[in-house]
Amino acid sequence: MDRRSFLKSATSTAVLAASGALTTKAVAQAAGAKTLRFVPQANLANFDPIWGTQYVVRNAAALVWDTLYGVDSKFVPQRQMVESETVSADGLTWTFKLRPGLKFHDGSPVTSKDVVQSLMRWQARDPMGLMIKAIQTELAPIDDSSWKWVLTEPYPKMLLALGKNNAPCTFIMPERIAKTDPFQQITEYIGSGPMKFVRNEWVPGAKAVFEKFADYIPRSEPPDWLSGGKTMLVDRIEWVIMPDAATAAAALQNGEVDWLETPLSDLVPVLKGNKDINVDIGDPLGNIGAFRMNHLHPPFNNPKVRQAVMTALNQEDYMRAIVGDDDKLWKALPSFFTPGTPLYTENGGEVLKKRNVAEAKKLLAESGYKGEPVICVVAQDMAATKAMGDVTSELLKSIGMKVDFVATDWGTVGARRAQKTAPGQGGWSMFHTWHAGADCVNPASYTAIRANGDKAWFGWPDVPDVESQVTAWFKAKNLDEEKAAMAKLNKAAMDNVVFAPTGFYLAYQAWRKNITGVKSGPLPFFWGVAKA
Repeated sequence: MDRRSFLKSATSTAVLAASGALTTKAVAQAAGAKTLRFVPQANLANFDPIWGTQYVVRNAAALVWDTLYGVDSKFVPQRQMVESETVSADGLTWTFKLRPGLKFHDGSPVTSKDVVQSLMRWQARDPMGLMIKAIQTELAPIDDSSWKWVLTEPYPKMLLALGKNNAPCTFIMPERIAKTDPFQQITEYIGSGPMKFVRNEWVPGAKAVFEKFADYIPRSEPPDWLSGGKTMLVDRIEWVIMPDAATAAAALQNGEVDWLETPLSDLVPVLKGNKDINVDIGDPLGNIGAFRMNHLHPPFNNPKVRQAVMTALNQEDYMRAIVGDDDKLWKALPSFFTPGTPLYTENGGEVLKKRNVAEAKKLLAESGYKGEPVICVVAQDMAATKAMGDVTSELLKSIGMKVDFVATDWGTVGARRAQKTAPGQGGWSMFHTWHAGADCVNPASYTAIRANGDKAWFGWPDVPDVESQVTAWFKAKNLDEEKAAMAKLNKAAMDNVVFAPTGFYLAYQAWRKNITGVKSGPLPFFWGVAKA
């Protein structure tokens, strides 16, 4: 029996298993209209949304910490914690003012000192933050509710930087917590968002719990992605960690959980056949699969080795491993950017349009590859990463590379990928992830496309040609100049293999029909969601 047939048949078995997996008390609590039980895409193994960039952490953080601005579904940043802002005529001095009544979960007021310290921690880890830091002369409070940011040159995309949805976001923390070294994890989880984190109920690998913050004051505007009024219609949200896809699907059918963020596509037909369940695309902007290589150490510090991998890569293999046989859920992607968006380009992407294993072997031989083992760190508790990892193992072997396959969990991948030590000394050679299409429409919020060495995302590519085109895009005066910069950027990133795109794919979400207010988007939006 193959994997897909096994999963489909396992669902009915898992229904019986799952029904006994939760206590009577837990089931009763789940049935309550004030408690929403949600199965996230992965385990919440750590909870510092600045230290790392895992989507699962960002998604939980959006409940607990608020941001200064929030992008809406048109990618326009709207005021969130901010009441007003002004910018000087020369574009060098920004002044911001907080809206009144903001409180942290410990009861203390949110002040400009908290904001300034949080921004300092954020900008040490964020590409746009680093760009601002390089041109700032002052970031300081004016009074308890206002602060100023003084620059040496204009930064027109300031509000996008403060409101973007890709991690790390400008989550505002109390000053004492924000003073934590940005390269060390925080140990206290106090925010000013609509939900409080119930730390004493947090069991990594099992559950995370959030409770409604009574003193949160939503904005008056309608909610739209991270903008507008974040009105909570449930009192408690329980994240139930279920790495087994069949068990999660069974729990949804039984009503033991209310909402699956990412049901396995193989099991979607079963869920669609249940009259009590809604199934729809989670995010119409989709995802870009990523084969991320470590540019610091052999073998992938050699551009020819990276090019060999790209030349042998067949995106269809990866996409079918993730989504199965539904051709509507994926497409080939000879690009780093989101298809169907205004700046999309395929310039330089010819290498991904036709697999050439013979040429890949030739490039590998020319590289001088010495048989170093490729440490493939692959999360098994994430369907997409597990599927991609299996394909990659065979790909590398097919061109003559030695593979050391490290099967682990997503939390461990998140911690290990931050290590710069050599692969044989606790480091890594490659890992798989994906980037939400909403993050990949342009370079502004696309952390993974940057190639600025030590300041780049995990893998630390150092490619001046890429960075020069990122700069050109930021300085573009019109759409034509932006498109020209994007075309050159895509080619430079392809030629130097910043990472290898494994294709574009869509994913489903599923929820019970007594749950209302579920929206599509790059992360689960819990505000406005109610349970009958």
